[in-house]
Amino acid sequence: MILQTPLLIFLALCQNPAPLIWAADEEGGAPYVFRDGKLEQVGFELDIIKALADELKRPIEFKQYAFDSLVPGLLKGDFDFAMNGLEINEERQQKIRFSKPYYIYRQQLVTRADEKRFNTLLGCRNTPGAIVGTMDGTQAERLLNQAKIPIRNYSSSTEAYSDLVSGGRIDAVFLDLPMAISYALPNKALKFAGKPTARGFYAIGFHPKNETLAKEVDAAMDALKQKGILRSILVKWNLWDECQEELSPGFLFEEEGYPGASMNSILEDNHAWTIDRYLPLLLQGTLVTIQLTLCSFALAVTLGLPLSLARLYGSRWLQSLALMYVEFFRGIPVLLLLFFLYFGLPAIAESSGMSISLALSPFTAATLGLGLNYAAYEAETFRAAIQSVPQGQWEAAASLGMGKTLAFRRIILPQALRIALPTTTNDLVALFKDTSIASVVALVELNKQYQILAKSSLKFVELGLITAALYLALSVPLGRLARVMEKKLTPEKR
Repeated sequence: MILQTPLLIFLALCQNPAPLIWAADEEGGAPYVFRDGKLEQVGFELDIIKALADELKRPIEFKQYAFDSLVPGLLKGDFDFAMNGLEINEERQQKIRFSKPYYIYRQQLVTRADEKRFNTLLGCRNTPGAIVGTMDGTQAERLLNQAKIPIRNYSSSTEAYSDLVSGGRIDAVFLDLPMAISYALPNKALKFAGKPTARGFYAIGFHPKNETLAKEVDAAMDALKQKGILRSILVKWNLWDECQEELSPGFLFEEEGYPGASMNSILEDNHAWTIDRYLPLLLQGTLVTIQLTLCSFALAVTLGLPLSLARLYGSRWLQSLALMYVEFFRGIPVLLLLFFLYFGLPAIAESSGMSISLALSPFTAATLGLGLNYAAYEAETFRAAIQSVPQGQWEAAASLGMGKTLAFRRIILPQALRIALPTTTNDLVALFKDTSIASVVALVELNKQYQILAKSSLKFVELGLITAALYLALSVPLGRLARVMEKKLTPEKR
């Protein structure tokens, strides 16, 4: 019976293999992976993932991850593979292992429907004052820079096309064809300018050491091409064109069971985005924001008070160390600190051959980063508050026979805390808003949830107002609480 137990466990694992983790950013919008009017996850890459899971006979789970951090997160080992319109380029090929391509993309110039000045990139370059919108870190951006065309960078395609429709700030958008098909083609206010150009490849990214999984996915992708499943998915999302023939020269395709998807339906189902559907997701993001704020601020206060005491009453070397801490963490951006804690520490541990893992969870890294940064500000707040207590308070305490420690704890510190309270509360509110930066380490807090939902529904104003109301509903009471506490701590005048 004892010998049978490990065998049963082994057989169970074989029958139920551990799920693979796929990372992508829902904020990127259609047609890759995004939320539809029912707030369900959809997209042509999601359909490919489902087909791969069936072919591999292994479940695949989604992980929300900022697009700019996909390659660092892959190298860090946060997930098994990345698939989110990753363009194969020389820079990425030096860092990660790409699968066989699943889509051949091209670039498409889009202008407003009433644009008469130009109809090509060359015409755009020769048009004085013309500005083209594109996305950071894309092949389109590199091509525009090579052509020396003035550009405006956006973090997502939805922002670029929305800005083009509103007019005034940009005159055209140059992005991958799938984005243009999803957002520009159904919009009567926009038009395709010229033919698609400058093709490239989308592929799945793997860690260089994960060669076994990469080969398995390559084989599964070949099977999807041969069976015609990949073509069926691309046809469904209106993405199939003559270029894709190169992906599957021997495809077998049956159109039955794969109804075409209307891009108009994606952009016209805004009425389905009712408050009862997206408010729970915003509230989930709010809860994460609250937890992160409280944990980070608790760390900041816990470190800030000892640092202020070290600067005021410590030995010379202790004062120097406390001063170095304050100047260092006040002098570096929080974003840089978060990147170092989340991506840098594991890289250091790996390169130095350390036996312990320094990989931090997104919440832990965000808490440490914000807490360490704000501790420097709280240290200066407490130091100034302690110094503002009149010297006579020390003398009065000494006349009563109190030692310095007792006098500080009972007389000086309570007064200093009351003096520091308004500034400390202001820092707490500022930290509450600064938690939005935590999305760079794959933490989906309130602001990130808003960006994901807004760029899927295009309801920037409605969702923005609700998100702002949630921030205000939490930050305004903090100010009220501070005034109440300040009043209680203030001694009554007789």
